Amino acid sequence: MIQEILVGITFLIAIAFIVKKFFWKKKTAKACGKDDCGCH
Repeated sequence: MIQEILVGITFLIAIAFIVKKFFWKKKTAKACGKDDCGCH
């Protein structure tokens, strides 16, 4: 029971990290395009 909960939490954290990583790049790219800061 405890192992299943820990595995589920670890799995959710991993997915959240991956989703945040990809969406964070997209948001910063859009912000740089609108502000023309020339970061990329």
